[in-house]
Amino acid sequence: MAQRVHQADVSQPLLLDHLARALELLDAELALTSVYASVSTDISIDPNTTGLPGIAQLRTIVGAGMTIGLILSVLALIVSAVVWGFGSNSANPHLAGRGKVGVVVACGAAIICGASVTLINFFWDVGQGI
Repeated sequence: MAQRVHQADVSQPLLLDHLARALELLDAELALTSVYASVSTDISIDPNTTGLPGIAQLRTIVGAGMTIGLILSVLALIVSAVVWGFGSNSANPHLAGRGKVGVVVACGAAIICGASVTLINFFWDVGQGI
């Protein structure tokens, strides 16, 4: 019987230690919850044109790149159309097929160059809606 009392004495402090630790964890979790609740979740960041030096020059460079892309698309369209015509008139289906692919690629490149700003703005708006 003395042995049972001894086991109860040993397990009782362990149980109290576990309960105390559980209460400490609960207090810590409640403290974190109150911190999370006090932090504002309304973060609003918009792009600006005055944040970095050189933004105007960067816009000029991007515009020049778009112009170069459109000029190269027109050049590729002309060359591809000529290749397509030579292939068709010389009974060379491989050359005609390559010319057709070149025309489609040149038109696609021109569409992407012309619509790049609109596409980026569209996806920016989609991202802002999430």
